[in-house]
Amino acid sequence: MKSALMNPVLNKEIRLRFRSVKSFIGIASYLAILGLISLGFIGLTLNFDAMGTFQPEQSRGMFLLISMLQLALVIFIAPGLTGGVISSERERQTLPILLTTAQSSSAIILSKLFSSLAYLVLLVFASAPLYMIVFLYGGISPGNVLASFGLYVFAMLVIGSIGVLLSTLIRRTIIAMVTTYSIAFFMTGGLAVITLMLTSFSWTFQNQGQDYIWPFLFAAVNIPIMFFSVFEPGFLEEFQSLAGLSVSPWLIFFTVYGLVIVGALTLAIRKLRP
Repeated sequence: MKSALMNPVLNKEIRLRFRSVKSFIGIASYLAILGLISLGFIGLTLNFDAMGTFQPEQSRGMFLLISMLQLALVIFIAPGLTGGVISSERERQTLPILLTTAQSSSAIILSKLFSSLAYLVLLVFASAPLYMIVFLYGGISPGNVLASFGLYVFAMLVIGSIGVLLSTLIRRTIIAMVTTYSIAFFMTGGLAVITLMLTSFSWTFQNQGQDYIWPFLFAAVNIPIMFFSVFEPGFLEEFQSLAGLSVSPWLIFFTVYGLVIVGALTLAIRKLRP
């Protein structure tokens, strides 16, 4: 495992990504925009509040706004970072040279995945000081912050693993990236729409006294819905009672996407060498 994580491929990719001036300009620009949004939220709240105060409930709303923006960032950027890591090597005709080195297929795949997501991890964790503004006014706990950052990393691994797999299977970088974006958007927005559509039929089953598990199952595998339930734990209770199940939605969430990560990386490693 050590050789898979500490190898020349990973070192080269990390240096190429973090020695560029554009990378630091991107981080500074993102933090500036996120900071302006946070200060603007506080300013508007104080302006429209009759007492001119910033309450803990409003602080919780600002935390939710920042967190959902960061989740949208992860969903939007992760496919672009990982959807072409292998296919671009193939298009530049450097993949055969890479395969002739002493690096194993697992080392190459894991190095490409971690180096691609390293910049996104830095981008997300660089915004941690902005969350200290929320702590000044209360309304959230350290557990909420740790859970949100943990879900950021998990979502990166899920989308990144799918992107690496598609980049390995598809020869054209553009097609691989578009396919990765399509799957990522379906996993987030598409499953949310399906959940809402299925929920609209729930009254029929409620009138007949029958269990209706499909909204609960689709909600349990939807990343934004599960992320929102971190701040509103009772959000999924209605789906769970409608389904008549006592199983935790988090068990379904981590089991399904854990299998997706392992399966995607395993298949990518096996398909790397023709």
